[in-house]
Amino acid sequence: MDLSHPSDAAFTPSVKSVQERKGSRPAYGRMEQRGGWQSRIAPDLAQFIAAQTSVFLATVNADGQPYIQHRGGPPGFLHVLAENTIAFADFAGNRQYITQGNLADNPKVHLFLIDYAHRQRVKIWGEARVVEGYSALVAKLMPQGYRARPEQVIVLTVTAWDANCPQHIPQRFEAADVASALAERDRRIEALEAEIKRLGATAHSDATL
Repeated sequence: MDLSHPSDAAFTPSVKSVQERKGSRPAYGRMEQRGGWQSRIAPDLAQFIAAQTSVFLATVNADGQPYIQHRGGPPGFLHVLAENTIAFADFAGNRQYITQGNLADNPKVHLFLIDYAHRQRVKIWGEARVVEGYSALVAKLMPQGYRARPEQVIVLTVTAWDANCPQHIPQRFEAADVASALAERDRRIEALEAEIKRLGATAHSDATL
């Protein structure tokens, strides 16, 4: 894809026309001149990607009909293979194969990552392909101990990415994180109750002397 700026992956002439009409084009033009969006996966983005347990992958078929598919797994199921390459083992599902069919017609994709706990989101534009029959790559990408059947691999080449502000993102927490926090709270309460009981016993003992 030949782009003057990475953000041109999203800012088409039609988009820029709307920005111009609604007054935001000058600000985005200055952003582009300063370097704007990036196409290289920086270390902080790689760390964010590796922490995700849930992502959305958007594709488009030959008729222009969009489709969004959810993909999830344990932290680390998304792998950064190079500074512009993301890959993951594609687990067997309902066997509709809409994403794979769409990619056969149009390789352009969008990966949407959102961390509700920290109210962060990252949008990634790129192109993707499905890799079948490459067992070594599947083994490399498959999360250890995860009970799912890998069917193939999806490899995404990044064209551009942008990190949004936290505005309007509801704050939600993973069930495992909440359970861990509650367990720690209960341990702390138990320790404090034991300390109170000990101090009470000590005070009673001193009063009888």
